[in-house]
Amino acid sequence: MGGASGVSANGLTVRPMALGDCDAVAEVRVRGWQFAYAGLLPRAHLDALSVPDVTAHLRETFGRRHPDLVAERAGAVVGWACHGPTRDADVPPGDGELYALYVREEQLSTGVGRALMGVCLADSAATGRSVIRLWVLEGNARARRFYERAGFVADGARAPYEVAGETVPEIRYVRALAPRP
Repeated sequence: MGGASGVSANGLTVRPMALGDCDAVAEVRVRGWQFAYAGLLPRAHLDALSVPDVTAHLRETFGRRHPDLVAERAGAVVGWACHGPTRDADVPPGDGELYALYVREEQLSTGVGRALMGVCLADSAATGRSVIRLWVLEGNARARRFYERAGFVADGARAPYEVAGETVPEIRYVRALAPRP
């Protein structure tokens, strides 16, 4: 797992996720999906998401996963991100991938996402990756703007994402990473 962490000027800490964070991370993930994908994914699917189920999955897979990071402010987990090697077969195997990045709705536009992104990028570069990619729902304009401001560009790849019998298009973004010092 990456070792980068730090405290920003606004009291935000980004650190590796601990087993004790599973409940809070599950809450961030479920509420993040329900907020970010409202109107993009079937409402019934979003309503059926379960914090206890996600918590159980996180506990079961803890330590066997790729780097999970949390952002914490005033002792509360306010964001979560996960990254690691690319899962895409059509790109070089040494590339990285940002699998997920979610922030509590009330913490949007406060620097939480930027801080998590910064640590994910630094961790990826420190492992020798020169490129990082991510997939985002094509209709998720807010996330796309965030990624574009972070230096990502769409690379032309598209894929169908199926949820509850509906297909929603995803597009892939890419960003070069600074070489390791």
